Amino acid sequence: MLVKLLERLDRASFSPQVISLTTEGELGPRIRELGVCVHALGMQPGRPDPAAVWQLSRLLRRTAADVVQTWMYHADLVGGIAARLAGVPTVVWGIRNTNLDPDKTQPMTRRVVGLCSKLSPWVPTGILTCSETARDIHVARGYLAGKITVIPNGFDLERFIPDPGARASVRSELGLTADTPLIGIVGRHDPLKNHAGFVAAVGQLHRSRPDVHFVLVGRGLDRENTVLLNAASVAGVTDRMHWLGQRGDVPRLMAAFDVLASSSFGEAFPNVLGEAMACGVPCAVTDVGDSAAIVGDTGAVVRSGDMEGLAAALAALLAEDPSARAGRAARARRRVQECFEIGQIAHRYEAYYQQLAKIY
Repeated sequence: MLVKLLERLDRASFSPQVISLTTEGELGPRIRELGVCVHALGMQPGRPDPAAVWQLSRLLRRTAADVVQTWMYHADLVGGIAARLAGVPTVVWGIRNTNLDPDKTQPMTRRVVGLCSKLSPWVPTGILTCSETARDIHVARGYLAGKITVIPNGFDLERFIPDPGARASVRSELGLTADTPLIGIVGRHDPLKNHAGFVAAVGQLHRSRPDVHFVLVGRGLDRENTVLLNAASVAGVTDRMHWLGQRGDVPRLMAAFDVLASSSFGEAFPNVLGEAMACGVPCAVTDVGDSAAIVGDTGAVVRSGDMEGLAAALAALLAEDPSARAGRAARARRRVQECFEIGQIAHRYEAYYQQLAKIY
């Protein structure tokens, strides 16, 4: 979402720079290609470094920033304090998470959230989140409610499109017939994504629909993931699973699915749902974060952790007749057009920054 925002930010009004607390990562080169200056401070994850806070403060002072927008908890804490030390007039925190359960969140992250809740009346000028659910959860944790504004994620309707050609080519790549049903899940391997639950759900589905194949896309979702491979063996779906790992052609893969699944325990505003819907692909999701609000009446929603329900939802969507399926696909894309088109969302960010910082 940060990259998409930078691609569309009005450069006549805004001159963005990006600072990573750690390394440039995989997004640094992409951001630099947009003509945006990228700095990397080299901090070690999980190791508080007061010197790095001072280094960041000096960098912000040199840039003479009017607005600092931080992105996620550790950046909120470190970047917020450094920005105030640098005298930056407008500091915007960014919340992009909902699940803070002790068994699914690192202790350090929970401590940072606790600190941020106490500092929220003083450090940020405003707080942006992409999710109504995230707003409510963080207010309950002590964040100052009056400072929080919700702007949802946005989606590129020219990049994510319905594509019959992609459907055919992906099936050919996987060695499948043109009419093989495909269910996909997209997202890095992470406990909150509950990929083990997805494997269990499709194992149940396989008993009634042995013709369906399953595609897993994202970092860590490859044949080196022995935990999930073993789970697939136990579920009896080893020969139906396609482990694609991290890919650069996600729009093509999305357009090939019959249904996208999301089995997550925790999300704020999952990008994969809007991307799939823009491709005309219905989604079966767990009711976490704003997933249900994104999907609306275009897909199916089950309780978090209910993998029997997810299996049933996937089966129901696959069983629709062609006319019903086409109508659902059209509604899904139209919902993204009306509510989450990236150009509209970028304008909302611009207006928010201008209003908060009184920049016109």
